[in-house]
Amino acid sequence: MTRHLITSAIPYINGVKHLGNLIGSQLPADLFARYQRARGNEVLFLCATDEHGTPAELAAAKAGKPVAEYCAELHAIQAKIANGFRLSFDHFGRSSSPQNQKLTQYFAGKLADANLIREVQETQMYSPTDGRYLPDRYIEGTCPNCGFEDARGDQCDECTKQLDPADLINPRSTISGATDLERRLTKHLYLRQSQMRDQLQTWIDGKTDWPLLTVSIAKKWLNDGDGLQDRGITRDLNWGIPVRKGEDPWPGMEDKVFYVWFDAPIEYIACAQEWQDAGKGSDWQRWWRTDKGAQDVTYTQFMGKDNVPFHTLSFPATILGSGAAWKLVDYIKSFNYLNYDGGQFSTSRGRGVFMDQALEILPADYWRWWLLSHAPESSDAEFTWENFQASVNKDLADVLGNFVSRVTKFCRSKFGEAVPEGGSLGPEEKQLIADLTARLRMYEDLMERMEVRKSAAELRAIWVAGNEYLQNAAPWATFKTDPEKAAAQIRLALNLIRFYAVLSSPFIPDASATLMTAMQSSDDRWPDGDVEASLTRLQPGHGFSVPDVTFRKISDEEAAEWKLRFSGGQSAEANQDI
Repeated sequence: MTRHLITSAIPYINGVKHLGNLIGSQLPADLFARYQRARGNEVLFLCATDEHGTPAELAAAKAGKPVAEYCAELHAIQAKIANGFRLSFDHFGRSSSPQNQKLTQYFAGKLADANLIREVQETQMYSPTDGRYLPDRYIEGTCPNCGFEDARGDQCDECTKQLDPADLINPRSTISGATDLERRLTKHLYLRQSQMRDQLQTWIDGKTDWPLLTVSIAKKWLNDGDGLQDRGITRDLNWGIPVRKGEDPWPGMEDKVFYVWFDAPIEYIACAQEWQDAGKGSDWQRWWRTDKGAQDVTYTQFMGKDNVPFHTLSFPATILGSGAAWKLVDYIKSFNYLNYDGGQFSTSRGRGVFMDQALEILPADYWRWWLLSHAPESSDAEFTWENFQASVNKDLADVLGNFVSRVTKFCRSKFGEAVPEGGSLGPEEKQLIADLTARLRMYEDLMERMEVRKSAAELRAIWVAGNEYLQNAAPWATFKTDPEKAAAQIRLALNLIRFYAVLSSPFIPDASATLMTAMQSSDDRWPDGDVEASLTRLQPGHGFSVPDVTFRKISDEEAAEWKLRFSGGQSAEANQDI
């Protein structure tokens, strides 16, 4: 048995996330966690909500709620939706937790002791009317590039140009609308990443098994331009973790908080503490401290490509710079973007399907299957309703669902609702077992290597093999001349249903559970090399029931209706992501 620590990039708190966010980190992480548990390995799968920073303050203000109340409410919503998609987190924490506050301050103190933090004096926009410094997103104005009148201080949403607040024409405060903004001196802390460039380079160079996407992004940030730059880790905000050196005050930083990108990754560690404090587990340090047992842990992170720089450089710099025995990531699985029907998902325009809306339309397994089988690994992918409909109807309804229906209904009509006895395995059955054994080894290898799309394709091929056997064996015809042979054929087919349920559980957990219930079996042991033994687990006389439709087909009318509904012609205020 091996031990797997698995973390998904933590979703930001301000609003319900869309399907692209789901497939970019949480869903493939859940696939891997479920697979490793199925193989009998010990898993700690952690995620949380990322709750600090300007967007949280703005979203709370728009909702007319105190930011702490808003974050607590949205955390509960995101947790409920995650459960709806059957994301099997061992704990779903919060970056605003007391554990994360203490741990973030601890790391800051360690880095300061190592001379890896420096104070920098710089200018920042200040609003006399509001009586505060304004972060980039608290400033709007006219974009100097395209003339869009509501460009933010960090980026124009119309032309996507990166901006500085000083670039804006007629800048104004988003809090009060005040225009009397001025540049004032302020002081911030910077993590001296540049001092750790060689150490980070050596560490990344040693990761020869990392995906090309992950390595190329990390090396681009390390080597392009002037190389790895020092990064600000504090902000002039009210909402966040107060700046301290461990338990000690930090003179001159009394009114500042740590930057969200400094404290958010530390929540991965704090989340394990939360898991223990919630009574869900014990000895969190054996997962995170290499001097407490974590040296035997394999740590895998899942994230979208936009998060890679922070997880390959900034967070490792924090861990390494602390000089303490913390566990570093072993493998980073990164993903490209999922686009929506010829464009991008847009919360403000209501364009695309969001996680809560998806669950209102269809059960989680429909979405899980399509997203995982089309995961944006080697390049960006695109969701279209035509492709979604075809995949559900062909893969889930025609291949898997139809096999289950044909087998169970035929057996009930000819042998009753119990596994029939009689007959023995012939050459066709032996060949099927050999084929399935080879495909199982390939499926396992792909899952271990986290090749998500290829794993889905191999699983589908395993389903197809059973369908082809059933079609060729034709027990409905065999029964007329050789009932005992037909009994052997259908007995194998019933065992295939249980076999499929076990192998498919990481992808489609609800359907797999339904099939196990229909087979009246709780034996979810992985085949572990002996496919023939796995295909005889349901012995003659073992009862079963005919399940309801495992997967229904999506009609042309439904696909057309949903395509129109989520095309961007409707408001998405409930899902507004600022």
